[in-house]
Amino acid sequence: MKQLLLLFVVLFQLNVFAQNDEYSIYVKDIETLQPIENATVTVLKTKQVLMTNADGKITFVLSGGSNIQVSEMNYENLTVRWAALKESGFVVYLKNKKENLDEVVVSKENPQKMLQKVVSNSKQKISVAHRLKVYVREFFMLDNQYSYYNDGLVNFQFNKNNTTTLLVEQNRSYGLIDTDVSADLKGYDLNDIMENYSNFKYLDPLLDAKAKKEYDFTTKGHSKNKDYYIMSVVPLDKAKEAIDNFEIIYDPEKKIIIEFTISVTPATLDKVEEKTKEGEKNITKSFVKVNYRWDGTDYYLLSSNEEIGYNVVLKDKTKNVQVRNSFVTTGFNKQNFTYNESDVFKEKSLFNKKNKILTNYWDISGFTATEQEKAIIASLEFKL
Repeated sequence: MKQLLLLFVVLFQLNVFAQNDEYSIYVKDIETLQPIENATVTVLKTKQVLMTNADGKITFVLSGGSNIQVSEMNYENLTVRWAALKESGFVVYLKNKKENLDEVVVSKENPQKMLQKVVSNSKQKISVAHRLKVYVREFFMLDNQYSYYNDGLVNFQFNKNNTTTLLVEQNRSYGLIDTDVSADLKGYDLNDIMENYSNFKYLDPLLDAKAKKEYDFTTKGHSKNKDYYIMSVVPLDKAKEAIDNFEIIYDPEKKIIIEFTISVTPATLDKVEEKTKEGEKNITKSFVKVNYRWDGTDYYLLSSNEEIGYNVVLKDKTKNVQVRNSFVTTGFNKQNFTYNESDVFKEKSLFNKKNKILTNYWDISGFTATEQEKAIIASLEFKL
């Protein structure tokens, strides 16, 4: 009897430890077997949301079992039962949707007026007070060499006036920054970026009536998802100021934006007159992609990726600066958090905050680094 009791205790303890293991999932295209980047993986028990990286991988820790829901706009949704996920490195295969709707013009209404309605409604839907837990990271390059890295797990409280309050749970910064470059980094204000996403400020140039003289607006059905439309907005050949290309994916029934991408092509940059005065900047790269999530009741930011590159004109040379910034929402909550005013992060970038590392939050906080990214971070850690 004692032996049976002892065996029961051992098995129980082993089961408890197993329930707190780290799990990893790879998401791939079932036909091409290629990894699917930016697929959304939701742990249904905890409502934790994760995004696959360029390798199609996510990593998470969970106490107890839970089914997993995997989705991506161009693929059919899939729910995987927990029993199949006991093996680390489990591969989930998604089936590509077969609709071909991109050649169909779907709206007779003036596209710019439709965009104005969609942006206005999206602002109203997202402005309800809520809290986001977000994994933030930033890579920095100087003259094509990785020189600096920071990331952190932070909480944004959205207030009724659509401003944000920011608390930092954990963060780390690695690398060396040239003194004459640090001023550029300090311009990346986390609160400003998040508020711009919730206000859809990046789309402001398209909402002005004068934009019709600078841009061409076209609307088509989404090639893989019949529920969405795609609006493409490109600068006209005669445009004097416009250089950005826009692609906006939206739900025409709910009138909310699902995703938008803004990019500058080399052909467009060739039209821009180069600046030559000392201290001026010439853009070499500009890319923004922002995703939003509608979960059936709530609408909020899901993820963002921004890349900016520019040459700074110096007295005797040109300095190239590149910054890659990412946000990934790992948790949504309608409850306000309580805090002391001294806990509020009032600086701009995590570059300005002393390292605070309590756990390996970067491995389980929504977005798993690729092997290449891990190598970059490790090399910068030794420069601290």
